[in-house]
Amino acid sequence: MQVIQNPKLLRSAIRDIKQQGKQVSFIPTMGNLHQGHLTLVKEGQQHADVTVVSIFVNPLQFNNANDLANYPKTLEADCEKLQQAAVDIVFTPSANTIYPNGLEAQTFVEVPGVSDCLEGELRPGHFRGVSTVVAKLFNLVQPDFACFGEKDFQQLCVIKQMVTDLAMPIEIIPVATVRETSGLAMSSRNNKLSADEKLIAPKIAEVMNQLGQQLPHNWGSYKQLIKDAGQTLDQSGFKTDKIHVVDPVTLAPLTADSKQAVVLMAAFLGETRLIDNLVVDLHP
Repeated sequence: MQVIQNPKLLRSAIRDIKQQGKQVSFIPTMGNLHQGHLTLVKEGQQHADVTVVSIFVNPLQFNNANDLANYPKTLEADCEKLQQAAVDIVFTPSANTIYPNGLEAQTFVEVPGVSDCLEGELRPGHFRGVSTVVAKLFNLVQPDFACFGEKDFQQLCVIKQMVTDLAMPIEIIPVATVRETSGLAMSSRNNKLSADEKLIAPKIAEVMNQLGQQLPHNWGSYKQLIKDAGQTLDQSGFKTDKIHVVDPVTLAPLTADSKQAVVLMAAFLGETRLIDNLVVDLHP
């Protein structure tokens, strides 16, 4: 496994791979890897000859300086996991390498519509930071395939739209959310939960699934279903942040033409914000 920090060395390595007629799959991460990330790696290996993983904590997508400073950095352990997973190249650039002129002078990539609603309203500029860094990483890695987890549903929508709009020759592969045995979606944030909170945390998936089961027969009353779900979470020890039920393609409110809905959950458990989502067929 090659660990590369310099973009020029990465470009050289990718050029050699492409000249051999090999295809590349890519998994961008911010490190602190868990089984969910390794599932993305495994999926990527099914599609291409060479697998590249990036580890880069992107300052452009953080609204809060403390969140950026406190983001867990476990590069050595991450590289060990990736080596065991038979990854070919790990790209570990610094912020100065990715943004040599500073964040304020950086050219932005912004995906209208899907970036502005839902989480985008709560975290202005967040998805602009995501799409900008992913576009830059795509240019460096030149992948044929890129794997993204469905757990970050809106992020996946943003990346898919960006690739379509900018005619990037990359196939985006969505990968289903990996869950703990309790049903809790795997996340680096789960490490922040106390022992007591870990017992409560699976309730967010349970409430989400209950809402999803009710939706096909009551989608016209989905606002009441959202209210009931929020009350259940709050009574269980959460502080509900946002629950949305929207069209999974447009992320806009449901209409009579919507064939599916996506339930998007966000709730605080102590200081930790947990998210989850579920896509539901409305007319099974």
